[in-house]
Amino acid sequence: MMRDPGKSLLTLEQAVVWRDSLRRRGRRLAVTNGCFDLMHRGHASYLLEARACADALLVLLNSDASVRALKGPERPLVGERDRAYLLASLRAVDRVVIFDSPRCDAELARLAPDVYVKAGDYTLEKLDPGERGALLEAGTKIVFMPFVPGLSTTGIVEKIRGRD
Repeated sequence: MMRDPGKSLLTLEQAVVWRDSLRRRGRRLAVTNGCFDLMHRGHASYLLEARACADALLVLLNSDASVRALKGPERPLVGERDRAYLLASLRAVDRVVIFDSPRCDAELARLAPDVYVKAGDYTLEKLDPGERGALLEAGTKIVFMPFVPGLSTTGIVEKIRGRD
């Protein structure tokens, strides 16, 4: 039976209830976050590896406003609802929550995931202090995944703009 991607987009409150139901069944939750502005193979590989870290994967997705705050006024290229739908349609992703601030420390504190996955350009020291604090407080295992070489949204956008 195919899952409806639209039903996989949750509010934070719904995600906490879902997370609690996973915990009651002895299942582990991995969480990752990001803009996922222009999906590419690097994202797909990263999400598959993140999902392999636990029984379920929740993606905390930056809202359009938070992407603009992080990346500048020309981003995002794809709106938050479309990005969320695309993420939710991937087999590796179980649920998606859109968050509105540049950092997701409040969401991480509420969800208290078993595993937090971040891209390989981060280290424990480079994580946002609020996010790192929420994860350490929850006893969350932090995993850093390597990049697929040569693939990034910024690099793809620059390549496209160079051809204009």
